[in-house]
Amino acid sequence: MTDRPGIVITGASGRMGQMLIKTVLASDKCRLVGVLERTGHDWIGQDIGTATGGQPVGVAVTDDAVEVFAKAQAVIDFTAPAATVGFAGLAAQARAVHVIGTTGLSDDDLKAINAAARHAVIVRAGNMSLGVNLLVQLTKKVAAALDEDFDIEIIEAHHNQKVDAPSGTALMLGEAAAEGRGVDLKDVSDSGRDGITGARKRGDIGFSAIRGGDIVGEHDVLFAAAGERIVLRHLATDRAIFARGALKAALWGQDKAPGEYDMMDVLGI
Repeated sequence: MTDRPGIVITGASGRMGQMLIKTVLASDKCRLVGVLERTGHDWIGQDIGTATGGQPVGVAVTDDAVEVFAKAQAVIDFTAPAATVGFAGLAAQARAVHVIGTTGLSDDDLKAINAAARHAVIVRAGNMSLGVNLLVQLTKKVAAALDEDFDIEIIEAHHNQKVDAPSGTALMLGEAAAEGRGVDLKDVSDSGRDGITGARKRGDIGFSAIRGGDIVGEHDVLFAAAGERIVLRHLATDRAIFARGALKAALWGQDKAPGEYDMMDVLGI
């Protein structure tokens, strides 16, 4: 079928890139039309199927984003901030849905992405899973129900190759907690504790990051007061949940007006 949306995957050799490629190839709702890697990568020119140790699939790895985006109806992008900002502009020119799972984006990066969203659909989320997005909503409701007698701590754990902290998901949860309390996260965030830091400031939202082994993703939201604690938890054991969510977002965005959306929009939460 040629009416299935064509999907491009960026960062083909990465953990998420490979999972996304498998997910798209296994789907009967879309087609894999391109895979991107950085210039000079060993996979450039190889069929992505053989590059990943399988059978050829008829799609060669390239570093030419302009060429492959022109063939795509959607781009799924879990790479690095600088690359994602560049891809946002190119995807907008191609009028392709741009699904962004990249974390560690700066305020300037977000401004550039927002500008691109004036011309095409962008779905951006720190986490694409249904469970995490439900956790975000629960966090907001619990934070709204409890006063500052309850300290809030976001505790996250990921594999030892993750380069940013706190994780994008942890920041989503922190934003939800801050929104529930009616404050700006920038004013109450506490993520740098080392040495003699003094007592915890009332009303702060804390972040703790754990890095080790092959942990896919674990997030706890702790509400701690004198004599009691409430813990909301999500454990991810398979990256496939993120890939499935990203593909759902890419398909959802096909008939939407230009703008910036998130997984709450995609899931109808």
